[in-house]
Amino acid sequence: MTMTRRDFLSASTGLALVPALVGRAIAAPKVREADIVVIGAGAAGIAAARRIAAANRKVLVVEATSQVGGRCQTDTTSFGVPFDRGARWLHNPETNPMVRLAHAAGLEMVAAPAGQKIRIGRRYARPGETEEFLAALVRANHAIDDASRKGDIACAAALPKDLGDWAGTAEFLLGASFSGKDLKDVSVVDKVRAQDRNTAIACRQGLGTLITKLAEQLPLALSTPVQRISWSNRDVEVETPSGKITARAAIITVSSNVLTSGNIKFSPELPKRALDAAAKLSLGSYDRIALQLPGNPLGLARDDVIIEQSSSTRTALLYCNIGGSSLCTIDVAGSFGRDLSAQGEQAMGAFAVEWLTRLYGSEIGAAVKKTTATRWNAQPFILGAMSAAAPGAQPARKVLADPIGCLYLAGEATHETLWGTVDGAWDSGERAAEATLRRIGALRDATPEAPAPTAKRRRAPARTASPMR
Repeated sequence: MTMTRRDFLSASTGLALVPALVGRAIAAPKVREADIVVIGAGAAGIAAARRIAAANRKVLVVEATSQVGGRCQTDTTSFGVPFDRGARWLHNPETNPMVRLAHAAGLEMVAAPAGQKIRIGRRYARPGETEEFLAALVRANHAIDDASRKGDIACAAALPKDLGDWAGTAEFLLGASFSGKDLKDVSVVDKVRAQDRNTAIACRQGLGTLITKLAEQLPLALSTPVQRISWSNRDVEVETPSGKITARAAIITVSSNVLTSGNIKFSPELPKRALDAAAKLSLGSYDRIALQLPGNPLGLARDDVIIEQSSSTRTALLYCNIGGSSLCTIDVAGSFGRDLSAQGEQAMGAFAVEWLTRLYGSEIGAAVKKTTATRWNAQPFILGAMSAAAPGAQPARKVLADPIGCLYLAGEATHETLWGTVDGAWDSGERAAEATLRRIGALRDATPEAPAPTAKRRRAPARTASPMR
C-alpha cells in the first residue's frame, strides 16, 4: 500500500561542487569598504545581500569556500542529472518568495514525491500494517504535542509506550529524518513549532543551482575565510587572508556549530548568552549516499520513496529513480548517521549496499555501478546538517537572532518555526538585512524597481508535518 505525503513525516538532506561561481568573484584588496558586510554565501547570506543591494547600499559577501550555496549544493556531473547533496526541498510554495524567484530565473519547480512505501523485510507492508503504522505515528505526534503544552522536555520522553513494532520507524521519521538528531536530543516545543511545513517542492536543476543563480551580480569574495571580526556599536572590521573589510554593520550567517567552534575570533568576544544559545542549537547529522542503479533492479517507479519497519534507528530512507534517472539516494541521520559518516565514504557505501540487500536481495549489490556520499559533519566551514534545539532550549532561537552591537546573526538556526529549512535561512537573511538597513538609516531608500526585491517576512503556522531537507 502506498501512503500519501500527508500520511507521515519524511525528510531528506546532505558535496560536490556547483559551477565555481556564477556571480562576480572578487579578490579582496588590502582594505575594502562596504556599508554592510555579509559573512557566508548560503541561502541566508544571498538573501541578505540581495535585500541590501535592493536598497542601493554597498554590500560585500565573504565566503570561506570556493562556491556559493552553503548547505545547498548541486552536483551536476557525477550521475548526469542534478543531484542535491544538501538541502533538497522548499516548502509552502504559494507564499515562498524563493519559488517566485526560481521561476523568474527560468528554473523549473517540481512537486515532491506524492507517496511513500513501507518495506517489511523482503516485502511491502499490507494495507492493515500500513494503517497500524499510521496510527502509531499519530499517537506519537499527539503525545509530543501534548507534552509541549506542559514544558520543554525531550521528544523521546513524551513517546507513548505502545508503538510496538513501529517504535524504531517512528523514532527515525520523527527524529533523525526530520531534524538530524535522535528524539532524546530534540525539544518537544521546537519540534511542535516546526510542524506546519505544507507542500514540499524541489528545483529540477537543483537548489544549489538556484542559490548560485540568485547570487548573480552580487559582489562576492570566494575562498576568503574570515579569521577575526572586530566590532563595536559603531562599526566592524573583518580580517581575512586577503585583507581587511570595514563596514557599518555585519550579517553573520555561519552555522551554529561554526559559531561555537572558535574558528572565527571575535574582538571583543561574543556575549556568553549568544554562544550558549548557539551551543543549544547545535547541528544534527544528515548525510546522503548516492548510488547509480541502471535498469531499475528494485522495480520501483520514478521518484519512489521507501522506508522500512525497523527495530532501531539504524535505518535509512530511499529515494529511487530520481527524475526518471538511474540515480537513487539513501539518507542516513541522527546518531547512527553521525557514527557512519565518521567511518568514511567507503563505509557509507557498504552500508547502503548491505541495507538494500537486506530489503531487496543479494543480487542488488552487483547492480550498483557508482556511489558517492556526503559527509557534512566533516566540512570545516559547516560542521553538520541542520540545527535542532536541545530539550528546554527552544528560546535559544530568539536569543541567537538578537543584535550584538553592529552584528546581526542569520541562518536557519535563528528561525523559530522554519528552522532546518532553506526557507527559514532565506527569511532570516531578509530579516537581518532589514535590521541592518534600519540601523544605517537606509531602509527608506528601497524601491519596488530595485534589481533584487524581497517579499514581506513570512511566518510559518505554529503546527507542521513535512520534509525538512
